Amino acid sequence: MAFGLEAIDWAAPWLLPWRSVGEGVALQVEAGHTVVQALNAQGGAPVRFIPQSELPQGAAYEQHIFDTGGVPTRDGLHDFFNGLCWIHFPRAKQRLNQLQAEQIAHTGIQPVRGPARDALTVFDENAALLMAPDVVWDALAAKDWTALFGPLRPLWQESTLVLFGHALIEKLVYPRKPITAHVFRAQAATNSIADLDVWLAESLNAPMLAAKPFAHLPVLGVPGWWPENEAADFYADTSVFRAPRSRLG
Repeated sequence: MAFGLEAIDWAAPWLLPWRSVGEGVALQVEAGHTVVQALNAQGGAPVRFIPQSELPQGAAYEQHIFDTGGVPTRDGLHDFFNGLCWIHFPRAKQRLNQLQAEQIAHTGIQPVRGPARDALTVFDENAALLMAPDVVWDALAAKDWTALFGPLRPLWQESTLVLFGHALIEKLVYPRKPITAHVFRAQAATNSIADLDVWLAESLNAPMLAAKPFAHLPVLGVPGWWPENEAADFYADTSVFRAPRSRLG
């Protein structure tokens, strides 16, 4: 079964937290199992993975998960990484699903998502979690790229960035400089996935996410994540490392 699994570089720095589980699940799929079968065999998730065909016609994906505990899953990189996220972040994914179901109950299924449901989707698909000193977070939030990757560069050794969004991880199978994460500042007890999961599940709520508490980070700019960013002019590309809105003409 070929849908891009062979392109995954499990040695990529951003995949290190995912590698021990993800590589094993990928090997099962490559051996002929469906993504559903491989994820369910791995265990560790508070949900079951079911074929996409079992999602009833017209049913909302998030509501179906909330009502049945079954996650409709296709054979593809997007759903493969979503399944891995359920295994690594079971509490946080359940909390996101609960919040999504609450929004659906409150507003119904609308052609355009409201700010809270939109933010929940952004988090689920594209979030990254950063544990870092205040000065690093402040420079990132201000899009002060010169400071963030210049004088503050050594402080990245004291920082941890963990990818959460499955669409974000899928995009990085084929790394491109413009790939940008919605970064959420994490303040868990440690930078272990288990602690991050517990902290996230306790911290996430719809009003907070609707306020868009994200900073934008082109992830290949993270020191140590991409060889090309050792050159200072890597960050001079203003089409990727954009100035804050207040400095735009």
